[in-house]
Amino acid sequence: MTYDLIIIGAGPAGASAAIEAAALGLRVLVLDEQERAGGEVWRAPAAMRVPLHDDGARLRERLRASGAICAFGRRVWLVERGFTVSALGPDGAESFSAPALIVATGAHERHLPVPGWTLPGVMGLAAATILLKSQHVLPGRRVVVAGVGPLLLSVAAEILRGGGCVAAVIDANRPGDWLGDPRALLSRPDLAARGVGWIARLVRAGVPIVSGHVVRRIEGEGKVAHVVAGPVHNDGSPGGASTRTFDCDAVCYGFGLQPSTEMTRLLGAQHTCQPDGWIPVVTAEQLTDVPGLYACGDGAGVLGVAAAPLRGRIAAVAAARDQGRLTTAQAAPRLARLQAQLRRAARFGRAMSALAMPPLGLAAAIPSDTLVCRCERLSRAVLDAAIAQGAVTVNDLKSATRCGMGPCGGRMCEYAATRLIAVHTGRTPEQIGQGTARPPLRPVPLQALAGSFDYDTLPMIEPAPL
Repeated sequence: MTYDLIIIGAGPAGASAAIEAAALGLRVLVLDEQERAGGEVWRAPAAMRVPLHDDGARLRERLRASGAICAFGRRVWLVERGFTVSALGPDGAESFSAPALIVATGAHERHLPVPGWTLPGVMGLAAATILLKSQHVLPGRRVVVAGVGPLLLSVAAEILRGGGCVAAVIDANRPGDWLGDPRALLSRPDLAARGVGWIARLVRAGVPIVSGHVVRRIEGEGKVAHVVAGPVHNDGSPGGASTRTFDCDAVCYGFGLQPSTEMTRLLGAQHTCQPDGWIPVVTAEQLTDVPGLYACGDGAGVLGVAAAPLRGRIAAVAAARDQGRLTTAQAAPRLARLQAQLRRAARFGRAMSALAMPPLGLAAAIPSDTLVCRCERLSRAVLDAAIAQGAVTVNDLKSATRCGMGPCGGRMCEYAATRLIAVHTGRTPEQIGQGTARPPLRPVPLQALAGSFDYDTLPMIEPAPL
């Protein structure tokens, strides 16, 4: 089926783009793997659950009323220029086409391995957020929340709100780091106040907030039992032999977010390396160097929930103009207004994204027997050996060891692998590069794509004569 515009992703950016584009007269299709709009940040609650955020409910209602066609429960596994989007839905394989495509696929967690991170009971901060927001389920009865960035405080506060116990918050940042850019914090006093509220809730509950520390190891027999934390220097290198141990049955552990760029990479868009990861190069109107391809939201650089809807709306206005639904004169004031709002929102988002960056020295401290690539069961020692033998890019390491070739497609291990190459070689992230995106973009059962057929009915080509 053909549309004027396809939008992949129904989070704050994608859904806002759909609402704007439909209002401008485009025939819009929205695809998302979830059953309802909202993305991770405004994830819809499970049936019969009360939503935690009114913003998500309002967004879903506006999207329903917009006239955009929403196809939820679709796992997009291939995108091709033109544009053709292949997805797997409730009724099997589907294909959609449009002359314009907005990719609003958000971000995924940034991981750094630590001994014990594969134990049952260890989960990412974003995974914990899904449990808390969508299912209203606690990650555990007694939880250690560890890593770096604002999501630490959010998850810990939500656990308390849900009636759980937070054994400790272990933050690689120091208190002064949170005040590194006061002007940025004051640009969104409402969001800054929310963060202060999280801290106040933790202090009132007597939760230990251990700053300047990281998890050294997670211990337990078949499940989480303890977390051992130790101090670090500003660069992330170990700060001494002293440790603190916290009893727990679950660990929420993460180091911020990095843009999900598999689709823009597969389509051949130009990318650039930024502090928060590789991002597609876009104009002020969110247009990539591939004609008709726009990228917005955290998939074009992690700027947070305040900036995401504005970037989606900018992309939609530009797409409507480029397809002749608006003249340049009509589009210009709309774009100028939205871009001014985005500049204000982006200031706060950049500051929060910087707080969620792990210190570079943490990767060097990963023990040699720790699994880095969970899908392929590859330890740091295996990757170190391949790097020593000449694997100096992400694709080199993939070819030598299969690191990043499992079901996660490198989303769990590529950051750590990149940092290990840098530790050994001194190469920059730009020199190390990023992994090549290949279909399927997400794991899909081959049977679902092949459909039903009988081998006896397949046409057989006559063999060539000798």
